[in-house]
Amino acid sequence: MEHRDPALLTAREQARRIRAGELAAAELLGACLARVERHNGELNAVVTLNPEAEAEAAAVDASLRAGEDPGPLAGLVVGIKDVTETAGLRTTYGSPLFADHVPEEDALVVRRLREAGAVILGKTNTPEFAAGGNTWNEVFGVTRNPWNPALSAGGSTGGGAVALATGMISLAQGTDLGGSLRIPASFCGIAGLRPTPGLVPTVPAAYLWDDLQSTGLMARDPADVAFALREISGPDPASPVCAPEPLWPDAGATDLAGSRWAWCGDLARIGIDDGVEAACREALASLRSAGARVDEVDLDLSGAWDAFLVLRGHWFVSHFEAELHRVDAFGPNVSANLRSGLSVTPAEIGAAENVRRRVREELLVLLERYAALLTPCMAIPPFPAEQNYPETVGGRPMKTYVDWIAPTFLLSMPGLPVACVPAGLDAAGLPVGLQVVAPPRGEGRALAVASAIQEVRPIGLPPRVARP
Repeated sequence: MEHRDPALLTAREQARRIRAGELAAAELLGACLARVERHNGELNAVVTLNPEAEAEAAAVDASLRAGEDPGPLAGLVVGIKDVTETAGLRTTYGSPLFADHVPEEDALVVRRLREAGAVILGKTNTPEFAAGGNTWNEVFGVTRNPWNPALSAGGSTGGGAVALATGMISLAQGTDLGGSLRIPASFCGIAGLRPTPGLVPTVPAAYLWDDLQSTGLMARDPADVAFALREISGPDPASPVCAPEPLWPDAGATDLAGSRWAWCGDLARIGIDDGVEAACREALASLRSAGARVDEVDLDLSGAWDAFLVLRGHWFVSHFEAELHRVDAFGPNVSANLRSGLSVTPAEIGAAENVRRRVREELLVLLERYAALLTPCMAIPPFPAEQNYPETVGGRPMKTYVDWIAPTFLLSMPGLPVACVPAGLDAAGLPVGLQVVAPPRGEGRALAVASAIQEVRPIGLPPRVARP
């Protein structure tokens, strides 16, 4: 569907029009800022606006008028997660301890976005230090779902997801440790990709050898993610963790006729909401009607649950080693992770790494037979925004704030690319996301499969956004 408001076009079409002289970068920025004015007061997605954004857009327009090439992402409006450093622009990490922090340098991903011609709109909301599947913090408060503001937008890149779904930005930068680029994509009805760790190096970082968290993007459709990911990927001398260049298929290369995919409805063994399962099953039926073969497989990754929690605790201690003297000064999610990590033994870390290896080996065997694995992103629909996390899933009590996101965090462990794309709407009219797990170097495949799913299961924009 073609939108009259340039803020709601795909990022690819926005970029094409800007480069062709059909749309000014300043005009696109103005349309996005109008969307901020219209929706942000209620939804709380963008927490700090970039005062230099208009100057950045004007510079893109001037460059184009001069016959210069400002870059492939020229004029695209980007939201940066408030855990990612931006030079001269407040970066709070969602923490009262850093409420007035202003970095001196851009993170690598921000620098690459700028070099590709993108305009930085500002910072998007996140839970404190991205610790949580619901976006809220004591600095900026709660981010709300654009489909129903009473409900959670997911997390931890929740502000970016909401800003995308409402047209405030063209692309959202974010990070994903246990699902932070997939959970909000699922809850807000957009596309996200957790790329292979190191494909977009995460620097600066206190834990420089981090191979568990990924830096990546969300967009309104998977092809936009692929379009922009090419411009921010690649090794950097500052980072010892890097990933090989993805195998990028040609546009439209995924032909549903004859394709063979695996499906698992509950790989975490925590149960699944009836409405979520129904929407996913309807998506599978649509894929099969279009000629795809989708086989149900019995994949149980629940045995890796405790191993992820061990690795997550180790990850937090590694990142916060300089702050361990004030563990209790952080909010409940960060402090709980730090205390958990401090109790972990070297033997437990070694055992967890071996569990991680076995999960990867199991998935690689599966992906030798199938082009991709499909599985629900979330086992439940969005829950009330004021809750830190849902108390139960499928009648099973959740002991910690991460238990309910097991369907995503278990797929963080093997280091494979995982996309999320809308599978449809449930009976309450809320988005339901499907994860697409691809083989190594398979970012392109994951996004191509996600595009094929979106083509047969389009959900459109939230009603409040689609209204003129």
